[in-house]
Amino acid sequence: MAEETIVLCGANAYEEKYYLNQRFSRLPTQIQEELQIMCVLFTHDVGGIFLVEFDAEGKLHFKTEVAEDDFSYDEIGAVLKIKELQRTKEDLLRSLELYYQIVIDGKRNIRL
Repeated sequence: MAEETIVLCGANAYEEKYYLNQRFSRLPTQIQEELQIMCVLFTHDVGGIFLVEFDAEGKLHFKTEVAEDDFSYDEIGAVLKIKELQRTKEDLLRSLELYYQIVIDGKRNIRL
């Protein structure tokens, strides 16, 4: 059985669109803008579709998808870009996980 995920946001290079899940519309505008910039730049640099998702435990994960006939997608660049984002956006990602656990999931026993 596949683990349930909740998409926080994502960008699609094929349709040149950005998506923010409305469940997260109460995030501060600055955070929303930072997420949008992060997602759009990712797809601009490597192509494909980029998603930021919460797993069932409330942990954030980056996911990429690519069309079968997309030969311009930079698979190595995607892996490197994800590692860079995990390193440079560590505080943001940790804060988003905490937000998810408190506001969206409603957990009270949170490990910091």
